Amino acid sequence: MQAIVEAMAEGDVEAVARLRLAAFFEGTGRTLEEDITALRGLIAGDGFEAAFVARLGGSPIGSCLFVRNENDPAHDLTPWLAGLVDNKFYRGRGVGAALLRAVEAHAASVGVSGLYLYTWQARRFYETLGWTAVEAFKQDGEPMVLMARELASYSVPAR
Repeated sequence: MQAIVEAMAEGDVEAVARLRLAAFFEGTGRTLEEDITALRGLIAGDGFEAAFVARLGGSPIGSCLFVRNENDPAHDLTPWLAGLVDNKFYRGRGVGAALLRAVEAHAASVGVSGLYLYTWQARRFYETLGWTAVEAFKQDGEPMVLMARELASYSVPAR
């Protein structure tokens, strides 16, 4: 069975917030309620920013965001692909790539010509999908890389 990627809905928010807390915010003090509130604000926004969810059998197994501003950015850039997360039991099945493509397609549809993201551990994953490392640096003492993707000639990949 292949995951379905679509816009996040209210019914996805709590499950996605739990995935995000485990992946990105453990030990930071961010609460489940804070992430739920942030995701609800994003999906109720102006249509420029967007949140996508991957579902398998109706259950959320991953998510990715398109946002104007990254949390605690080290660079004055916009917009961002942020918070790509998937359930570890579904890795290697194309879920992350499908979520990334959904964000890229949305960004291109709203007139964006390029995107940015931060990562370290997933650098090779993004590089295989057309992203370029721009700058390696340290943030809060941890290694990080700024990556970019030009969307000017972006077209939605055939399925």
